[in-house]
Amino acid sequence: MEKLGSRQVYANPWMTVREDPIRRADGSTGIYGVVDKPPYALVIPLDGERLHLVEQFRYPLGMRRWEFPQGTAPDRADVDPLVLAERELREETGLRAGRMVELGTLDVAPGLTSQRGRVFLATELTEGAPERELEEQDMRAAWFPRAEVEAMIARGQITDAQSVAAYTLLLLHEYRA
Repeated sequence: MEKLGSRQVYANPWMTVREDPIRRADGSTGIYGVVDKPPYALVIPLDGERLHLVEQFRYPLGMRRWEFPQGTAPDRADVDPLVLAERELREETGLRAGRMVELGTLDVAPGLTSQRGRVFLATELTEGAPERELEEQDMRAAWFPRAEVEAMIARGQITDAQSVAAYTLLLLHEYRA
């Protein structure tokens, strides 16, 4: 596939949308609409058999959702993934990790967006006050027993694809250990 050009059609501090005309291998042409967002970090805070989740209103869905702390740097800035993970953990939960281990990379929705994320396991945690952004003012945070998180996933109470996939990376990490 050959990219013939690119045109930005929308931008805000969190994302851009572009249209790319393309030529396929058979010579036919088409167009891709792509949402470009900066890389994100997702953090799994684990304390023994407890996991720390955040709940917030997700505007596109029109509902509140439980998920692992995650986010991007302001103004689409390119930030070191570990630094971003530490920032998101502190900002959303107030937690600070004595140890962070990278578990893997996730592609959000590769047919729609270029966004990729890094998943980190945070342990040796100390508590503090959250430092939430304006958009996060309605966020709640809570500890859950691991078995309850698994039950919430099974019942459809945790449906955030990145959180479910990140939990799978945690299971694989533990399986290999």
